[in-house]
This record gives sequence, structure tokens and C-alpha cells, in this order.
Amino acid sequence: MRRLFGLAFAGAEHYARMLEEEGELRGLLGPRELPRLWTRHIVNSAAVVPFLPSRGAVADVGSGAGFPGIVIALLRPDLEITLIETMERRAEWLGEVINELDLDNVTLRRARAEEVKERYDAVTARAVANLSKLVRLTSGLLRPGGALLALKGARAEAEVKDAVYVIKKHKLSEAVIHEVVTPGDEMTMIVEVRRPKKP
Repeated sequence: MRRLFGLAFAGAEHYARMLEEEGELRGLLGPRELPRLWTRHIVNSAAVVPFLPSRGAVADVGSGAGFPGIVIALLRPDLEITLIETMERRAEWLGEVINELDLDNVTLRRARAEEVKERYDAVTARAVANLSKLVRLTSGLLRPGGALLALKGARAEAEVKDAVYVIKKHKLSEAVIHEVVTPGDEMTMIVEVRRPKKP
């Protein structure tokens, strides 16, 4: 874990402690999730980092407890991160995390994805919706050349098949599935759907 998180390890540990103390209490995580907090959530969220742009702005849609948005912000302090969350209690929690961890590269927006007018170089999402719905929710947030990076599980391939028409309709490039093996030999699927650069 220390090797994976490097300089961000202290921040990640602090964040994990906050989740251990309040995650279940505030309805952010189920009781069975806590023993697997690092492998199932924090390390899983870190799997998306290699696919992020080298610079620019990233939106995390449906941030919830902060996965993957907070983890991205810790690992990539050079990126501008916007957390987009509709639920008041979750947005309140995210605000507390941002202050507590002193994340000055993070902006919090309490809104639905389709209400946000800004455009981003990448949009991340984890456990928000199936890929077809996710494309409909987020395609308007992507700049030319920008990518939707969805963290998915075993159903990634089936979701990509189901979303072919929706992806085409939104004028996005064909989906690519990246398989990432994280520490602890967990497999994470990153589904990448890109808005082509203008010719």
C-alpha cells in the first residue's frame, strides 16, 4: 500500500480512518464493507489513475463516499478535481473530507451530472449506473479528446455490448476495456469511452 500511494499514503490512511469511524454511521458503507475498505474501495479507486490525463480537469460523477474522486485527488494533486454529488448528506461528508485532508485541488458541486455545464478532460464514475445510462449522463461533460473512465466489475463486457448504440448516438469512440490487477490480486475493469478530438 505504501508503495502504491507513495507520498499520498498519509492522506489515504487518514481518509480510511474517517471512513472506519463514520462510514457505516452515515450510511456511506455497509458493515461488511469495512474489513475490505482498502482492497475493495481505496485500492480499487486507485486503479483508474494511470488512465487519467497528464494535466487538466477531472469530474467524478456520483462521488458518494469519495470513490474514486478523493483517492484521485490524493494521488494526483496536479489535477483539478470536481466531485459531483446530488445527495445532501453525501455532499456534506465530502465537504468535511476535503477540509480535513486539506485538498486544495478539489471543488464540490451538489448537482446532478446533467445540470453541470462545464467540460472536463476526464470524467470518472464508480457504482453509479450501467454504461448505457452513464454515457447518457456524462457525455455532455466531455471536452473533445476527453474520456469517460468507468470503474466496472465482472459485467464490464456485457455492459459495453449493451451500450454500443448509445455510445454511437452520443458520437463517442468505441469503448475500450482495460483490465487492472491491483495489490491483493483483485481485478478491476476500467471502461474507457472517448469523445474524439475535432478534426
